[in-house]
Amino acid sequence: MDFQLTDDQRALRTGMRELLERRFPRTRLRAVVDGDAERGDGGAARGDGGAARGGELDRALWRELGAAGLFALRVPESAGGVGLGLPEVVLAFEEAGRALLPGPLVATELAAGLSGSLAAGAARGETVVTALDEGGAPVEHLASADVVLALGPTAVEVIPAEEAARSAAPMSSVDPATPLHRTPRSRTRLDQAGRSDRTGQPGQANQADRTDQAGPGRPGLAARLRREAALLTAAQQLGSASRTVELAVDHAKHRTQFGRPIGAFQAVQHLCAQMLVRAESARSVVYAAAVTEDPGDIAAAKLLADEAAVHNARDCLQVHGGMGFTWEADVHLHLKRAWVRAGQWQSAAEGEEELAAGLVSTVETCL
Repeated sequence: MDFQLTDDQRALRTGMRELLERRFPRTRLRAVVDGDAERGDGGAARGDGGAARGGELDRALWRELGAAGLFALRVPESAGGVGLGLPEVVLAFEEAGRALLPGPLVATELAAGLSGSLAAGAARGETVVTALDEGGAPVEHLASADVVLALGPTAVEVIPAEEAARSAAPMSSVDPATPLHRTPRSRTRLDQAGRSDRTGQPGQANQADRTDQAGPGRPGLAARLRREAALLTAAQQLGSASRTVELAVDHAKHRTQFGRPIGAFQAVQHLCAQMLVRAESARSVVYAAAVTEDPGDIAAAKLLADEAAVHNARDCLQVHGGMGFTWEADVHLHLKRAWVRAGQWQSAAEGEEELAAGLVSTVETCL
């Protein structure tokens, strides 16, 4: 079996990187981050175009991402999408993570795969969708969202963002470009049959969306969306981990001490080598999970990608020395975003539990 990227996949990755370099360069990232620092409140407001500041979502950029097909990569061509698969979405989200692109990318992509007007709007980048997991994780970019995709134990409900915001409270976010809100733990109103008491209201996922048609004993829609969200978050972590390798190596080449580049010193070389090993190890598992879509593979991918993103950012700070701890450097932004993502969709403890359950099941089968 050949796991090398195809020419089309390489072209997709290159096109996504070029799009983000053109529409979300470092200057735009710093505008978002520095705007939040100037406001000092970390809040977000619904905006439309222009340079988004203080956590605001750039609607013009969001629509351009939709027009480029980012949110419709898995939507069938017959429905106006690109007609690709999960591996291609992973490649695109890896580039988004590399650029530290802010916004509820994962939730919007998931919503585009449902049905009805919500899916169409999300796929075009016209509807901004954030997500609420009943597990209690903070909701990102709630003030900039149009709707909230609420995932219960077995079912999915779509809630207007204004309604969700009534019971939500803003919370401090370590990442200045990711505003967060805390919501009540049991926010969704879903019964054990996987049906919502909001049946028939506009904008919600329909019954075909909310229930799995694969038969009894198979994971339902909510479980599948959680797995896909964990994988796409891992892809973003992978992109960040790879980018910090580049930043560390570039700094080691140009920063001089004692008359020579610091990259000539063995200690710095070892740090950079360890960073590369982490990133490439995570890459192989993330790419494999995108092909197999196995819950255990996805759990392993999230665990390794989280570790690579966090530890690579820390080592990148070490390579940069005192300069890395200044606000002007970008390294701390990768570390802060990695911390936020590590707590989203599947925590380390949840991933370990998933892997342990898989091992137990395998042993029981063998016995």
